[in-house]
Amino acid sequence: MDHTQNKKIRKGSSDKRAKIIAAARDLFLSEGFDRSSVDAVATKAGVSKRTVYDYYGDKQNLLLAVVEESSSAVLVMIEQGISDHLLKFEDLEQALILFCEQIVASANGSSDYKALIRLVMVEAANLPDSFFERLDNATEEGIIRRFTEFGQNGLLDVIDPKMATKHFAALTFLLVFNQPGKIGTLEEEQTKRIITEGVRVFLCAYAPQRKS
Repeated sequence: MDHTQNKKIRKGSSDKRAKIIAAARDLFLSEGFDRSSVDAVATKAGVSKRTVYDYYGDKQNLLLAVVEESSSAVLVMIEQGISDHLLKFEDLEQALILFCEQIVASANGSSDYKALIRLVMVEAANLPDSFFERLDNATEEGIIRRFTEFGQNGLLDVIDPKMATKHFAALTFLLVFNQPGKIGTLEEEQTKRIITEGVRVFLCAYAPQRKS
């Protein structure tokens, strides 16, 4: 009996947290962090103000929880791309191109990614530096592991896999995301060209040198 009751409490808490996060994200995106009150978040989530404070402490922690929730979805997106294209392949250049194209397509269709970008850009001053460092490390981690293995297998010549990952991202999907205009407005052909040329430049720098 007690066990069942505990399960209900935990599920209730989880549901409330999800509602609070969803309400806060909607308000932070539509009204901005400064103009969104904890009262408004509580009302939109259908919980008491005290519950919001009990779960998250203050509005700053709530913003951090919102961006971390969106970050988690983005990390899943990257891991899926690695699983789909960078574990088994015949041609490394083609595999890297397909991986980047999937990341861009997934991001364009992801409300989590768009929310993360908007909140991070607009509310950067309200987020701790440690968050950005953790996000960078988390998004790079899976690619670093693959590039380390590619180096061990002789597919890439990488002395520093972390730096290679930064170069790769900057030349490919980050370059697409940093183009002027809203996310998803680039022509498919233009996106493909940026990614293909970026992958080729990356491989010029990191492909093993053939000995003559």
